[in-house]
Amino acid sequence: MKLFVKILKNITAATLVVVSLFGTVACSKEEAPKLDAVKDRKLLPGLAVTEITTVISDSGITRYRIYTDQWDVYDRAAEPYWNFPKGLHFERFDENLKIDANFHSKKAKYYDYKRLWEFKGNVKAVNIKGEMFETDLLYWDQKQERIYSDKYIRVTQATRVIAATGFESDQSLTRYNFKNVEGIFAVDEDAPTEPTPQ
Repeated sequence: MKLFVKILKNITAATLVVVSLFGTVACSKEEAPKLDAVKDRKLLPGLAVTEITTVISDSGITRYRIYTDQWDVYDRAAEPYWNFPKGLHFERFDENLKIDANFHSKKAKYYDYKRLWEFKGNVKAVNIKGEMFETDLLYWDQKQERIYSDKYIRVTQATRVIAATGFESDQSLTRYNFKNVEGIFAVDEDAPTEPTPQ
């Protein structure tokens, strides 16, 4: 995940260069329409990009894929942040290019000074053990190297499902504990995965 943030910062710099080049090429001799002056630059993103997909390689092997439909960087806000209002998706590949871990959320924000991620809405993560985490709100504090939530969370393991309110984990989602366990349910391996027709 640290590599993920580094890549996003590199994308920011590269995107600014591309936007500058397109702005230069797009200029023509026609008079541009006049726009009202920006009253408060803090309320507008310094960078707004749509439909970004990037892959990251390690030693020549594709290891990660990150994509989002919209990324806005509010660099002049009192507390600078990145906004992903249409969701954020991250996938990790094994040596055979099969996805062995992934993360998705409907919305996300990254607070630059705090180095804090906030994921909202249908947050789903699958760790390298194949365990699935589902919640509506999840935080990732990079400074403290921990992931946590004070909301309802459901964790589906190979043999059981754990439902709880409040959760804390390491950054890899492999060592975790719950605050208020509401139930532990055995997984019925013989149960049908789809509803039977009536």
